Amino acid sequence: MPVPRISPEEAARKVESGAALLVCAYAEADKFARMHLAGAISRQDFEARLPGLSKDAELIFYCA
Repeated sequence: MPVPRISPEEAARKVESGAALLVCAYAEADKFARMHLAGAISRQDFEARLPGLSKDAELIFYCA
């Protein structure tokens, strides 16, 4: 099944409204520091939050 793609504008709207969680896909802290977008969390933070996330939560992953 193909992964749906959305525009940067739609992603920003969803993250700003709280409808989605934006996750930087890089595992390395230095890459996250250089590549993260406003409102994004690191992959490590995402993995720590994973047990408490709803299975219905909308997740947006990105990498440069």
